Amino acid sequence: MVEVLSGLPHALILDSILAMIVGTAAGILVGAIPGLTATLAMALLLPFTYTMSPLVALGMMAGIYNGSMYGGAIPAILMRIPGTPSAVATTFDGYPLAQAGRAKYALHIALVSSTAGSIISALALMVIAPPLVSLALQFGPTEYFWVAVFGLTSVSLLLAGAPAKGLASAMIGVAVGLVGMDMMTGSERLVFGIRHIAGGIDLAVMLTGLFAVPPALAMLASSANGDGRADLTGAGLKVREAFTLTKTWIRSGLIGVVIGIMPGAGGNLAGILGYAEEKRAAKDSALFGKGDPRGIAASECANNADNASSLIPTLALGVPGNSVAALMMGAMLIQGLNPGPALFSQHADVVYGFMWQMLITAFLMLGLGLIGAKLFVNMLRIPAALLAPMILIICSLGTYASTNAMADVWLMLGFGLMGYVLSRSGYPIAPIVLGAILGPMAESSFRQALLIARGDPLSFVSSPISIALVIAVVAILALPLVRGRGRKNEAAST
Repeated sequence: MVEVLSGLPHALILDSILAMIVGTAAGILVGAIPGLTATLAMALLLPFTYTMSPLVALGMMAGIYNGSMYGGAIPAILMRIPGTPSAVATTFDGYPLAQAGRAKYALHIALVSSTAGSIISALALMVIAPPLVSLALQFGPTEYFWVAVFGLTSVSLLLAGAPAKGLASAMIGVAVGLVGMDMMTGSERLVFGIRHIAGGIDLAVMLTGLFAVPPALAMLASSANGDGRADLTGAGLKVREAFTLTKTWIRSGLIGVVIGIMPGAGGNLAGILGYAEEKRAAKDSALFGKGDPRGIAASECANNADNASSLIPTLALGVPGNSVAALMMGAMLIQGLNPGPALFSQHADVVYGFMWQMLITAFLMLGLGLIGAKLFVNMLRIPAALLAPMILIICSLGTYASTNAMADVWLMLGFGLMGYVLSRSGYPIAPIVLGAILGPMAESSFRQALLIARGDPLSFVSSPISIALVIAVVAILALPLVRGRGRKNEAAST
């Protein structure tokens, strides 16, 4: 603990503080623009880190990382457009709250929950990094397969009212996720001669299309019909109300931390699993999807708790947990720092100072978010006839900027039209994202596990972690049946 405290003075130098403020503000703005991500912002910043000192460069990147995770919640709540992929689950309850005139309240919940998740994650990075790294090392292909199955089965919880359509949407997502090159055989599949998608479909392109274009088209339709926009008469979050979300933060924060230290999982999965687990644990789960603040809190806390924890394998093992962690690793290598066990002994001031920067930027995000809340809410004052074209233009520009390919812009618009038709037909959009993320993960892990075990099916229940995950999957599938029988018994007794 003394070594951790030794990094605090290095993080509090003036240049470091200014870098964290600028990075956090930039991260919020980047996250609030659909199509732009923290990965893009940090990739653009990376060349400029050559001239910066290590902690100044890392402090700015820490601010962008934390800030963008909250920034993605802003359009998710105000326009049902996730600014970043990890904000998908935030749209489920955030947008209904905004439509009910409680946009400021929803933004405050997202901000405070994002801050709570970032704090939990930073503390995990500081205090329990060694045991968490040990746990991550125990995850092999078999465990990753069951994690993916666990995530896919959560569709039944998210969409209890329409399980058939929910599963159909999930299968569409799995098919989209499998487009491109088979990583084990090198053969192309579901490409149909289109060379641009031979490498797979970019997740950000798909998310922007599915979640940005349909609301814009719906806005134009409602404007043509004379429907009114959401009003802004709601109050913000009160301090005593925030404390009622403590259990949600602890539960979702732990989920985010565990997901974060699993290389390749990411905040997308953390947000959805955090939301699903909160809904499972709630006695009044029917309120979710209709503007329940716990849904926003669970999603935002979980996807922000992924931030610093994803850096645990990066700093300790030199294995990036996700694309952002890979860029962090690149910034360190530019500065002559080699992530791994030796980093803690050779450059303790930098590594522990960076841990403090991840914590400090969480509080900076809270302050900057509160200052800008009124500005963000005023986005709802823009007439729908003007806002919808603006959304389409921003999404097109953001997509082109992130991939530098016009084909992806057309692909994004194609996903948008598909999402609009599906949503109008009663098919939920969220399971498509879940399937696209977890489908390839389940497939590759399943095949790797079979190759390692030489076809032995018992290998899938050969470790305590696998057995625990299997039990969790069975419990999730059995829970609706148990609740259904309970309701029938109550009805029969009355």
